[in-house]
Amino acid sequence: MATGRRHFGSVRRRSSGRWQATYRHEGQLYSLGSFPSKADALAYLSTVEADIRRGAWIDPRAGQETLRAYAEEWLNRRPDIAERTRELYRYVLDKQILPSLGHATLTGLAPSKIRGWHAGIAQDHPATAAKAYRLLSSIMRTAVVDGLILTSPCKVDGAGSEHAAERPVATVAEVEELTKAMPEHLRLIVPLAAWCQLRRGEILGLRRKDVDVMHAIIHIEQSRTFAMDGTSIIKQPKTAAGRRTIAVPKQLMTAIIEHLERFTEVGPESLVLHGRCGAPLTRDALQSSWKRSRLTIGRPDLRLHDLRRTGLTLAAATGATTAELMHRAGHSSTPAALRYQHATRDRDRVLSDALEKLIEPAIVIPLHRDSKSSD
Repeated sequence: MATGRRHFGSVRRRSSGRWQATYRHEGQLYSLGSFPSKADALAYLSTVEADIRRGAWIDPRAGQETLRAYAEEWLNRRPDIAERTRELYRYVLDKQILPSLGHATLTGLAPSKIRGWHAGIAQDHPATAAKAYRLLSSIMRTAVVDGLILTSPCKVDGAGSEHAAERPVATVAEVEELTKAMPEHLRLIVPLAAWCQLRRGEILGLRRKDVDVMHAIIHIEQSRTFAMDGTSIIKQPKTAAGRRTIAVPKQLMTAIIEHLERFTEVGPESLVLHGRCGAPLTRDALQSSWKRSRLTIGRPDLRLHDLRRTGLTLAAATGATTAELMHRAGHSSTPAALRYQHATRDRDRVLSDALEKLIEPAIVIPLHRDSKSSD
């Protein structure tokens, strides 16, 4: 058999007529074949040599692990992920990613394959496609860091962006109607979401000791959410901005005091909100009560989180600065707070009224001049 040698590696012609390239790196022998010509084998060795010199060499055997195996390892190596987030990642992997791509090797995941997979989901479920793409992209970025692949195959522009329709807001009157429509022991949820702009988990995680009646403030120190099976999960705020102190409007503080006296147990660790007869409030009980309340006032489109949006939008309409909105909402990024500073009809009328006061003492020039008057 013909053999060719060069400064880096060597090539040889196999009995099949095709060519094999062989080289050593860090004491290990690597062989790759078969190439249709000697020139192709030599070109491959030149590429490998260049990659080694610039520190971009990837072990050709490393990327042979399947996405399924690597994704499982990736999830197991993330102790920093919250329990609820881990549960969601597990669901997306099992339902959207692994059934279609799990059998492919890391090096076998070409951008074209990713593009086709994403398009297949996005056609009917664009939001789901965006979530699945973001998770896959995160996994593949880690594979690059681990030295298993040179670059990520996730190269679909805008695939991870969601373009959800803008959520509705409630009027002040509707907030009051929703409060009255809720069961007595759960009425406090509505004004806490609207006027203190709290997230659902933050409301459900409030304890008696978090309410400072004397100073009319609430401390946000934990949240209570639910796993997919309905199990209650208590967790700390994800960011320092989430752990905050909120000033409570006087009218709402009066309602909070009454609620504490009627429905909350005495201990400082007692949750402010409970189910009927003091039982732990379940996800199903909350959803059922909220659904009935919004149907009662004719707003089936409203989600509980929309009340938080309502409160932040109204706060922006009063002239709240971006920094003030960020504190109130527990946001750690400016763009999140800026969403609520869009123009509203109510705010526009306030601005118009303010301009009227400035115009009043001014000389009003007639819109139409008398054609007979002189210049």
